[in-house]
Amino acid sequence: MHPISPRRGHAVVIGASMGGLLAARALSESFERVTVLDRDELPTEPSPRRGVPQGRHPHALLARGREVLDEFFPGLSDELLAAGVPLIDVRSDFHWYADGRLLCPGPSGLFALGVSRPLLEFAVGSRVAALPRVSIVDRCEVTGLTSSPDRRRITGVRMRNRSADAVEFVLDADLVVDAAGRGTRSPVWLDELGYARAPEDRVRIDVTYLSRLYRREPHHLGGRLGSTFAPYPGQLRSGLVLGQEGERFMVNISAWGGDAVLPTDDAGMAEFAEHLAAPDIAEIIRSAPPLSEPVLSRYPASVRRRYEQLDRFPEAYLVTADALCSFNPSYGQGMTVAALEAQLLGRLLHEGGDELWLRFFTASATLLDNPWDIVVGGDLRFPYVEGERTAEMLEMGEYLERYREAAEDDAVLATALLRVINMLDGPERLGAPELQERVLRGAGPARAAVG
Repeated sequence: MHPISPRRGHAVVIGASMGGLLAARALSESFERVTVLDRDELPTEPSPRRGVPQGRHPHALLARGREVLDEFFPGLSDELLAAGVPLIDVRSDFHWYADGRLLCPGPSGLFALGVSRPLLEFAVGSRVAALPRVSIVDRCEVTGLTSSPDRRRITGVRMRNRSADAVEFVLDADLVVDAAGRGTRSPVWLDELGYARAPEDRVRIDVTYLSRLYRREPHHLGGRLGSTFAPYPGQLRSGLVLGQEGERFMVNISAWGGDAVLPTDDAGMAEFAEHLAAPDIAEIIRSAPPLSEPVLSRYPASVRRRYEQLDRFPEAYLVTADALCSFNPSYGQGMTVAALEAQLLGRLLHEGGDELWLRFFTASATLLDNPWDIVVGGDLRFPYVEGERTAEMLEMGEYLERYREAAEDDAVLATALLRVINMLDGPERLGAPELQERVLRGAGPARAAVG
């Protein structure tokens, strides 16, 4: 990252989950002091916590996200590997089923980490807490914002200790960053200051999902480290089995559309998993010892707040990570996007200039376009999902169906698709002429071209 001189004053980050920790890392190069505030009592060892309910479900740190985290925290991947986190080649160690077809297996050169959210967040949090200019304060609740008399600039936060005395006070700041996640209060706080609410893009998907940990043995899955089964029109069940540290598997099953009731007993979970394209998940449920109770969650809708479209916004205030854009978790984009937004914030602070909010939200909108289009395009394949389906989107959807079919036997197509999924390449890469030619050869002669 870039050194900053002269340094600014005090920055406050709301939220000590991944988005907030990464924002604090970026801010630490520009500010004399950075204070991270969180409602929870933060754990002293890797363990799930109430404020991050997703921590009990599988997470994906995509290849691009791992690159950014290793830039922020040199040696982090090696530290996690030393802690027993498996290194996963995303084609040879992990099977991807798209539209019920297995993407061509084999070495890809793309590596992911089978790390649990609690361990990753603890490792990153420990690195951030060790920075000389950063303080992390837990068990405190931010209740609102303070501003200049004309309300054009945020000057700090109002906060309350979550203890018996519940003392309230104001913490002054030269910049406040909301990384409070899906429960963000920014729309309410900004409304109280007289600012219009940002337009929202909302795609309702109604996914119900259940996760459980199992003991991982060397013979499971023939030695592979996992599989994922994506839903598709006509198949609203999906699932994932992912190798993690501690010789564990995280198993996840999900139902799309909001009507299904997921079973929580062993026999019911195994029966549910047997409807997937391959027996991997059912095998683990039936043969591996469970290490936790099943955890059930629901995700109603992906939400993107368009702050870049506002004419007025207070200076010295930003919104990032899930508080800015919350994705359908089935795609595993969230942590990587948060890392890229933190990287962007650091770069903009280094460059300097006025109206940081406008520069950040405008650049973030460009950054978000690709992952948002991937998620929304995938969700709109399902007839029950409401949203505009343009002729271009339908044509691309038809091409991608043929692409996935051809990628069943084509290692080049399979790796190219996984590079896009891992955010190393943009979606436009899949329409490259040489890939279209391979799709045409592999999926038959009918309309394989796009664009």
